[in-house]
Amino acid sequence: MALSVSLCSLTAVSFTPADEKPARSAEAKDQPKDEKVDGAPIPLNKNGTVLLDKKGNRVLLKTHVALRQGALEMLCCLKQTKEHESILSLDAKAYVVHTALLALDAKPGKPVHFDTEYHPPTGQKIDIFLNWTDENGKAHRAAARTWVRHAINRFRMVKLERLPAGLRLPKNTELRYDNKLKELSWYGPMAVQQKVEFLALSDDKAFQAMIESFFEQSQSREMEADWVFAGSQIYKDEETGKEHYLAEDGDLICVANFGTAMIDVASNSSSENSDLNFEAWTDRIPPKETPVTVELIPVTAPAEKDAPKAPPKKSPDSK
Repeated sequence: MALSVSLCSLTAVSFTPADEKPARSAEAKDQPKDEKVDGAPIPLNKNGTVLLDKKGNRVLLKTHVALRQGALEMLCCLKQTKEHESILSLDAKAYVVHTALLALDAKPGKPVHFDTEYHPPTGQKIDIFLNWTDENGKAHRAAARTWVRHAINRFRMVKLERLPAGLRLPKNTELRYDNKLKELSWYGPMAVQQKVEFLALSDDKAFQAMIESFFEQSQSREMEADWVFAGSQIYKDEETGKEHYLAEDGDLICVANFGTAMIDVASNSSSENSDLNFEAWTDRIPPKETPVTVELIPVTAPAEKDAPKAPPKKSPDSK
């Protein structure tokens, strides 16, 4: 049978008769040919871009590559929303994906919020994998974080009251000192040979530590943070009573923290355009428009019964 979802199904899942099955997606090559087969993924929307795989404990999203290079706010956005800062794009409603996760008993938490301090998004951990076929017909599967790296194409600055005595920075490099702001800065990736040359400019330990830091931060490193089912929020118009699921504005799977995110990274990640923490790892991403099937897999914590038991406490009278 096929599933039907609505805003109310963010807290409950409802079923519709089998003759109301969503239409199949023509481009989903690995979509089951017969949804009646026991255990086959069930399409949740008319174009078959969101499928519930109860047997595999996963939600499948039929997406395509929208961006290969640049700073990121999203791993995956909704169609025609944030493709300029998202690797993947999904033609579906966010609440359908939310409902599918609920159908797998995934527990939503809370999006990021700020009061006097930063509070990271919470919720059940979601493992995310990407599946695609290359131009030679070879199938691939990779953890989603391998397509996302810490931004290297950005400015990095550190306070420095003055340059070490006698130091003259070489011209025509990205290493600069701003005498007015009292800042040493670097832009982009730093090559090993550049680091060696900069370290040779001065024996000053503070200056050398800054060069080492610039070098380390400018190297390609995968995103380490986990994704969590934050669950976004529902806004209710007081005048009309109409409800709006805020993730519908595009914030489906984020790598920058948003209070409207459905799935977000469980770490402090700036959403300011001038200071985005992550960027697309271009060399690892297939060409634009490549179909990609995203797997969302809720991670269940080990049962308490499987946890090691603490030794019993001795009573005061025991010897």
